[in-house]
Amino acid sequence: MSAHSLSDDPGPLAFEEEARALAAAGSNAARRGEFLTVRHCARRALGLLGHAPAPLLPDAVGAPRWPDGVVGSMTHCHGYRAAAVARVGDVAALGIDAESDRAIRPDTLRAIARPEELEQLAELGRTRPGRRWDLVLFSAKESLYKAWFPLTRGWLGFQDATVTIDAARGTFDARVLTTGPPGGPRRFPGSWLAEDGLVVTACVLPRP
Repeated sequence: MSAHSLSDDPGPLAFEEEARALAAAGSNAARRGEFLTVRHCARRALGLLGHAPAPLLPDAVGAPRWPDGVVGSMTHCHGYRAAAVARVGDVAALGIDAESDRAIRPDTLRAIARPEELEQLAELGRTRPGRRWDLVLFSAKESLYKAWFPLTRGWLGFQDATVTIDAARGTFDARVLTTGPPGGPRRFPGSWLAEDGLVVTACVLPRP
């Protein structure tokens, strides 16, 4: 289940715990708007699963704490906030990301992309011009990390995974290269969408 918003309209703030978390972080008005709106989206999505509205607070490392029995992910960028949730019995891991259309600097891209991914981006640029494939790759890796971290509580750098983009189907395959927990997942299926000045990606790992 998912919900999104194109503007900061969190509705009535009913949870003092979230206000205190914002105050403790010294957040400015922009941060406050995105923090509250993305949680408003999350509560709308959780409501579709039958969950009553409740505070959604960050944990010690800033990751959202979801209700028992739920996996979820939040994202926000300029002009877009969204959240997606699922039952743990159906989905093992879930990560979403949204990016507003922009160019990625060449030095930044080299830090994000592995050599085989740079070759892939060059090929996509030749055969399917007019799309920000570098931003699709970046967003896919962000979604992958958001799915990976709750499962492992471990760091995953940009160079620790490789992503293969299927331009025709709007999907991608993310393969984790770094050592993780024994038996931990190594492949994450994903999907991407690019329109209206946004790139949106999602990694969803179903239960076996």
